[in-house]
Amino acid sequence: SVPADASNPDSVVVSVLNISATLGSQAVLPCKSYRMVWTQDRLNDRQRVVHWDVYSTYYGDNKMERLCDMYSAGDQRVYSSYNQGRIFMPQNAFTDGNFSLVIKDVAESDEGTYSCNLHHHYCHLYETVKIQLAITKKAEDAKEYWDGEKPVIVALEGSTVMLPCVNRNHIWTERHSEEEQQVVHWDRQPPGVPHDRADRLIDLYASGERRSYGPLFVRQKMNITNTAFALGDFSLRISQLESADEGTYSCHLHHHYCGLHERRIYQVFVKEPVREKKVVNLTTHNIAPAIASFPFLVSSDPNVVRGHNVINVIIPESRVHFFQQLGYILATLLLFIVLLIIVVLITRKRRQRGYEYNVKKYGEKDVNLKEFTVDTTDLTQYRSEDIRLDYKNNILKEKAEQARSFPAKNIDLDK
Repeated sequence: SVPADASNPDSVVVSVLNISATLGSQAVLPCKSYRMVWTQDRLNDRQRVVHWDVYSTYYGDNKMERLCDMYSAGDQRVYSSYNQGRIFMPQNAFTDGNFSLVIKDVAESDEGTYSCNLHHHYCHLYETVKIQLAITKKAEDAKEYWDGEKPVIVALEGSTVMLPCVNRNHIWTERHSEEEQQVVHWDRQPPGVPHDRADRLIDLYASGERRSYGPLFVRQKMNITNTAFALGDFSLRISQLESADEGTYSCHLHHHYCGLHERRIYQVFVKEPVREKKVVNLTTHNIAPAIASFPFLVSSDPNVVRGHNVINVIIPESRVHFFQQLGYILATLLLFIVLLIIVVLITRKRRQRGYEYNVKKYGEKDVNLKEFTVDTTDLTQYRSEDIRLDYKNNILKEKAEQARSFPAKNIDLDK
């Protein structure tokens, strides 16, 4: 993407609009300025003119009178024969930018409010400078001051006075190549993106050159008409609106020759289309149920009361949605199988540990005395009172007493 142009920070925001459009429709962002109309006249003169007017109350009629005017490519013209040779402007006014009016031999009839009017018809610029002129017969009363709205000149009667009007702006004194200094461009800021990081959409020059930026589908759905500079209509048309088209759009108008730098801002919102809900209320008389179940087959009957129609539209789900749901199910099933395997392994491991523990435990307790041979020959040398045995039951006690009472004898059966 191409960043927005930050070379004109002095652009004036002239309007901010909120535009809401329905999803799938076409939105038009209006951006019009007749000051940007390009006439392609190739004339050296840009239709600049200056004229002086006076509002006088001397004769009691309170009227505005045109004194003189001058075009940038012509001579100056004085309207009243009385003022011929008495009032004039410098001949090099449109070169030097000095449009001051000189009045010779001022009289009381010259009193009034004078206005210097500068018109640039090509750029649609109009500037006015007002000056109050008063006449006095005393030289010490002659002065100049500011009354809070306009300069006031008090001139001595019979003297020569100059009413100042100076404007040396380049549009009144210089000439430029129009094609290189007239351009319109559109920017777009997605939600949350600042102005200095906006994306450039379109550049359109007065020479006819057009530059579009971004992906192909964006360039196809967003454009300006080819007659933009001829009509002064630089509106941006967005077709097939989508939710992704929401954001802040800016229309920048730059007319360097006329000193025009304007910016118009548009907040675009895309909303879902409103679906009308219709309800069918049928009251039938003597109509078969099969026919009543299909109201569109019923002929016009004055006894049938029809209300709003209900249209139910079932939109089939796409294959992508089906595979997505199938993926969720398979992932859940796989997770369940893994958890089941883990539980089975843990259970088997614990059972094996418990079996080994029981074998050791019961092996220590189950003692069979018959498996052990006791040698009692050495017990005869101890006295019976010195032997103290602890017996668990009477049977063991009796066996022990018998062993003490009847010591074992070695009998030789061969004798």
